[in-house]
Amino acid sequence: MERTLSSDLVFDNNAQVSKTSLPLRVLSSLLLWQRRVSSRRQLARLDARLLADAGISESQRYEELSKPFWR
Repeated sequence: MERTLSSDLVFDNNAQVSKTSLPLRVLSSLLLWQRRVSSRRQLARLDARLLADAGISESQRYEELSKPFWR
């Protein structure tokens, strides 16, 4: 399972809003949601031994798998 420190693209808050900023934010959100779905599918396939190796309990796995893709 892939772990990342930050899943969002970095945007300069002081920059003027341009025509491309909204499409980039939409694309960024879509890519983030896709990574979450993929990671959760991988997490769902792990057996008890692999969960233990990763330091993830069954309750933690259930909590993560029950989240909607946008959270």
